[in-house]
Amino acid sequence: MSAEDLEKYETEMELKLYREYRDVVGLFKYVIETERRFYLTNDYEMQVHSVQGEVFFEVSMADAWVWDMYRPARFVKQVRVLTFKDVNIEELNKADLDLSSDEAGFNS
Repeated sequence: MSAEDLEKYETEMELKLYREYRDVVGLFKYVIETERRFYLTNDYEMQVHSVQGEVFFEVSMADAWVWDMYRPARFVKQVRVLTFKDVNIEELNKADLDLSSDEAGFNS
C-alpha cells in the first residue's frame, strides 16, 4: 500500500466517522474530551484523586459513543478513564447541533 493509498483510506475513514458523529450527536447531552479521546454521553461521574501529591482524574461514563476511527464499534456500554491530564466536560446546546450541511473540512 502506497503512502497516497494510506492517506486516501484515512481521509475516507475520517469522513465516515464525522458522518456517524453528525448522526448520533443529537442523542447525547455531554461531550467529554480527554488527551486521548472524545466521548459523547448522557451520564458521567468524575472524581478527582490525590495520591502522594499527584492529582489525577477518574471519569466514568455509561452508554457512550467514542470518536475513534480505528474502533469497529464506537458505542460502548461502560467507559472508565484515568488521566493526569485535563478533562473537558461540556453540556451540549441542542440549538447548536445542526450539522446537516457542515462537511466543509472534508470536501476537497
